[in-house]
Amino acid sequence: MKNYEDYVNHLAKIADVGNSIAVLSWDQEVMMPPKGAEKRAQQISTLAGIHHELSAQEDFGKLLQQLLKDNSLSDEQKRNVSESLTEFDKNNKYTTAFVQEMSKTVSQAFQAWNKAKKEDDFKLFEPYLEKLVKLKREECELLGYENHPYDALIDLYEPKTTVAELDVLFADVKNQLVDFVKQIADAPQNEDALMRQHYPKEKQLAFTELVLEKMGYDFEAGRQDISSHPFSTSFSPEDSRVTTRVSEEDLSEILWSSIHEGGHALYEQGLKVENYGLPAGTYLSLGMHESQSRLWENNVGRSLSFWKYFYPKLQETFPDNLKNYTVGDFYKAMNIVKPSFIRTNADELTYHFHVLIRYEIEKELILGNIEVSDLPRVWNEKYKAYLNIDVPSDAKGVLQDIHWSHGSFGYFPTYSLGSFYAAQFFHKAQGQIENLEEKIEQGNYTELLDWLRTNIHQYGRLYSASELCERVTGEKLNFTYFMQYAKAKYEKLYALQATEKLITN
Repeated sequence: MKNYEDYVNHLAKIADVGNSIAVLSWDQEVMMPPKGAEKRAQQISTLAGIHHELSAQEDFGKLLQQLLKDNSLSDEQKRNVSESLTEFDKNNKYTTAFVQEMSKTVSQAFQAWNKAKKEDDFKLFEPYLEKLVKLKREECELLGYENHPYDALIDLYEPKTTVAELDVLFADVKNQLVDFVKQIADAPQNEDALMRQHYPKEKQLAFTELVLEKMGYDFEAGRQDISSHPFSTSFSPEDSRVTTRVSEEDLSEILWSSIHEGGHALYEQGLKVENYGLPAGTYLSLGMHESQSRLWENNVGRSLSFWKYFYPKLQETFPDNLKNYTVGDFYKAMNIVKPSFIRTNADELTYHFHVLIRYEIEKELILGNIEVSDLPRVWNEKYKAYLNIDVPSDAKGVLQDIHWSHGSFGYFPTYSLGSFYAAQFFHKAQGQIENLEEKIEQGNYTELLDWLRTNIHQYGRLYSASELCERVTGEKLNFTYFMQYAKAKYEKLYALQATEKLITN
């Protein structure tokens, strides 16, 4: 068993270095002064090189091969080793020089993106993005793929998922969601002016911290800060942090940012501390991660039940703003379906058109069918085609997301996957947790969080996303659950004629 202990210790070292990079990255986006950027890029690059060397060490590979043949290991230990070997093989496809170059370029690109967004000038970001795209195309060739080069990048975030599968999924989005959104657009519209009043920043932060704590987020093992683009990051289950975005003229910005990122953090806090560094102590995939944030943000956080508990507290926080509005008014305001420029501010239905646009752009960009210089034009054309809106600026258009500055190509599809997994999981939870809606109304989320931790969080990467979905729900990912949820909710909100129920319990 000593070999397995050596394996565990080595993975802990790799995790230590990786989490040190994460700390520096968190600081870069939250606390770092502007002049620290150059040296921070160097620091992260150095650590990324060390992380890669540890991950791709020849002796580590030999140890994994030995353990793979060890029949004394438990099923969980065998799965840990198998997942580590897959990761080892992938890491060995990279050179240390490539890893360091990518890391340095990402750090520089983030600073350039931040400046470009503030100044509303894509040209400031363009040369850095060109370099990143060149590196990502190179990465596809290093990793290898069977059909589409973009498959190699998708696999980094959602293992074993391909363009062919995603094309089918997004065809469902086009075929089913587009018509439903059009029905909503043709119906009498609800008002959301109550969201767009002056809400003092500090009171917003205090309220969302109350919400996060009630959800089960452990502030002894995390904190909430402000960043230009909301994100969560974890250094261990005992230090999992969230950031949010605050607009004093739009309350919705912080609400959905904090609840969404809180869902991510609850997943990380639910991983087993004793499995630190091991696949069993690591999140399964980005799609699965997004399922947790989307479930809390949409299925719970945008529900009437949730706000029957929290709205009186929100009224107490902002009495002058909300004294003349009911919880029903607030529920309608938070669930407006309307095309918008900004993905993170989008409603939960049109949101998937934002993802679809990015998915289509990334596929063509990686193939070389479009170039970086084409992006503002292509972006604006697609927003006109899918959402029928004219993008007014780069800042509200092609520069709005942080992901490309991080080199995160292949990431965006996981957002839609997450929403669809969330709907399926929540449907199952409703069937297994007695009076779940009533408990949510009472501000009691303990059983739901326990259900998620029992069925999803505790397993880490011991199963694939498809395996886990089937284990939890009895079937593979099924888009129909999302459509059932959407129709049940929005037909009432917009007084549409009800359609036939799609799924029965």
